[in-house]
Formats: sequence, structure tokens, C-alpha cells
Amino acid sequence: MKSVEEIKSAIEAAVPGAGVELVPNSSPSAQHSLLLAPEKAVAVATFLRDDAELAFDFLSNVTGVDWPEPGYLEVVYHLYSMAKKHGPLILRMRTENRIDHVELPSLTPIWRSAEFQEREIFDLFGVVFTGHPDLRRLLMWDEFKDHPMRKDYVDPDDFEYEPTAHDAVLERAIEHRKQLSVSSGQ
Repeated sequence: MKSVEEIKSAIEAAVPGAGVELVPNSSPSAQHSLLLAPEKAVAVATFLRDDAELAFDFLSNVTGVDWPEPGYLEVVYHLYSMAKKHGPLILRMRTENRIDHVELPSLTPIWRSAEFQEREIFDLFGVVFTGHPDLRRLLMWDEFKDHPMRKDYVDPDDFEYEPTAHDAVLERAIEHRKQLSVSSGQ
């Protein structure tokens, strides 16, 4: 397999103005990744899939990361080539911020396996994937207003919709009701 640096060079030669950056990883795995400019991500992804030498034909995983500081959401894709038997290649995209500019292009049109995972990231982190064929909540109910995997997420103070009855949740609910009773004078 080509090195990440060689793949970056191949992308830059094939996709004019690709805006790809190398993100080094100093951990023992040393799995460096490529940060994609959102406006060129679909073109880069198409090249990575269709290039005869690279042939990244399998997207195994997509995940979200919340970075309150410096203030963006990140989506991480892991690619492999089944045809060439190499990988992973790790791609990243970042939103402009984590408040009101949270759009990134969907890579589902390139790798169908991104569909379910991008929906999960939309639901739990709030990244809006433009061009996604079916972007709707996956795990939370439609009326849910927040994104529970964000680092600033606050557990609700309303236990009416709590989906589980685990002991810790039940204890919190009982304590909450006691506090409501005391504050209302009952």
C-alpha cells in the first residue's frame, strides 16, 4: 500500500484544489489521516474509490467527534481496499463550528455503507450531511431536541421519556420527585 503522504500526492494530482491536509498521529500506531476540505470531499472520495491503483472500495466505519475547543465537530471515515487488500486509510472532515455551521457533504453516494452511520452521527452529534438520501433520526425519537454525544450535553430533568428503568436512573427519578415535592410545598 502507498503511504498516506503518497496517497495525498495522488489526490492533489487528480483533484485540482483538493485542499487535503495530512494529520499526523504520534501514537504507537502512527496511523496518519487526511483532512478533507468539505467542498472537495465528494470529488476526493470518488477518486479514492475509482482509482485503479488505490481502489478504496470498502468503507468500514464512520464516527463522530465533538471538539468543544477549538469548536467544531469532526467526522472520521475508515477506508479499505478489498480488491487490493490494503488499508485502512483514515479520512476526516470538520464542520465550520459546532453551533450553526454544522453541514458536511454526505459520502453515502460514494460508499453506501456510510448511510446508516451518517444518520447515527446526525442524530447523536448534530452533523447535517448534505446530499444524504435519508437523513433523519435513528436512535432518538423525532421530538428529541438535543444531541446526546456532544460533550456539553446535559441529562434531561424530565424523566417521563427516560427509555430505561435501570436502578441509577430510578434513584435519580425518585430524588428528583422528592425535590419537586419539597419545592412545591407538598
